[in-house]
Amino acid sequence: MLKGKTAVVTGAAKGIGKGIALAFAEQGCNIVLNYRSSVAEETIQEIEAKGVKCLPVQGDVSDFAFAGDLMKQVKKELGSIDILVNNAGITRDMLLMRMKEEEFDSVIDTNLKGTFNMIRHASSIMLKQRSGVIINMASVVGVMGNAGQANYAASKAGIIGLTKSVAKELAQRGITCNAIAPGFVETDMTAVLTDEQKEKMMEVIPLRRYGQVEDIARAAVFFAENTYITGQVLNVDGGMVM
Repeated sequence: MLKGKTAVVTGAAKGIGKGIALAFAEQGCNIVLNYRSSVAEETIQEIEAKGVKCLPVQGDVSDFAFAGDLMKQVKKELGSIDILVNNAGITRDMLLMRMKEEEFDSVIDTNLKGTFNMIRHASSIMLKQRSGVIINMASVVGVMGNAGQANYAASKAGIIGLTKSVAKELAQRGITCNAIAPGFVETDMTAVLTDEQKEKMMEVIPLRRYGQVEDIARAAVFFAENTYITGQVLNVDGGMVM
């Protein structure tokens, strides 16, 4: 069903983004691998080993012009943009009373504005195609809030609102837009947490285990394959929000 389609995945050098890119490659999609700082050559090789094309593109999604140039490059080299996964994101955790303006702005710029930038430029291509799938990476923190993450929670809550608005605007042209809200997933980003923090997190997960990158990747493929679903937020969280 997805074979031969083009999937653009932002923040795909490692972690959830890499897992999603590999999952779509497994389905036969050509992959546009966006990253900001560096990407391992072995990641590109892993994708190409699945018999698909891999176009690595370095750049910062918070840059509006870069997002536009990226979409033009993808259209020129691969012919279409069928799936867009907005995964790029950062954290700058700090208690609100100590949070610096830059720490708030940088998270909003990458997580929320970056998602807008990519959708804004991809949508013009998808509208002409009269088809497309947009998948945004939210978070259970955007649903629940979390002390010490006012910036991150605001960015992810914003993504949820953005997702629903985009879904309503683009539905008539056959374009879907959904969000995935991961809970605690074992990645490099969560590896820096202390044992005490991890134990506290486990206490609020009914399934009593942490999520894996593959859990999120399967959810992304699910949204790409089910084109009668739009405007939804899927919590992949072991029951945390429940």
